[in-house]
Amino acid sequence: MSAESALITCPEVVVQPEWIDYNGHLNMAFYSLVFDRSLDHVFELIGLDESYLRTSQGSSFTLEVHVTYLREVKLGDPLRVTFQLLDVDSKRMHYFGQMYHAREGYLAATSEQISLHVDMTTRRGAPYPAAIKAKLDVLFAAHQSLPHPPQVGHRIGIPPRR
Repeated sequence: MSAESALITCPEVVVQPEWIDYNGHLNMAFYSLVFDRSLDHVFELIGLDESYLRTSQGSSFTLEVHVTYLREVKLGDPLRVTFQLLDVDSKRMHYFGQMYHAREGYLAATSEQISLHVDMTTRRGAPYPAAIKAKLDVLFAAHQSLPHPPQVGHRIGIPPRR
């Protein structure tokens, strides 16, 4: 399996007029929206979607997000997001999204996140059900040998002056 075929490619989205800021490009909040909608697609594949919430009283809460903005995108640009599972344990996932300009192919932004599986009756962290954990384990096995993108674990700060 090639590295690219192991990644999950989410459905394309197109930058909408209401997502554009006064600088004439995609506003930072809407990068997060695009990543979040892409994650909804991944969660649907895993079985952590809205129907899971209704039937099992379980969900996933985001614990931490780190977005990097690498190149701007503008009104009408098509975007493609890939998903890579970096790590998983009994109740947490560490994953990475890469947003590409779907027509020109450049990497526009990345999003590194950690989420927690939550029992919605107690609103506390809880282990994944066995069926979902099994899907996560299969996905992690497929992604484990993939190289980590250079932005994974990126520390924010101004580099030292030379």
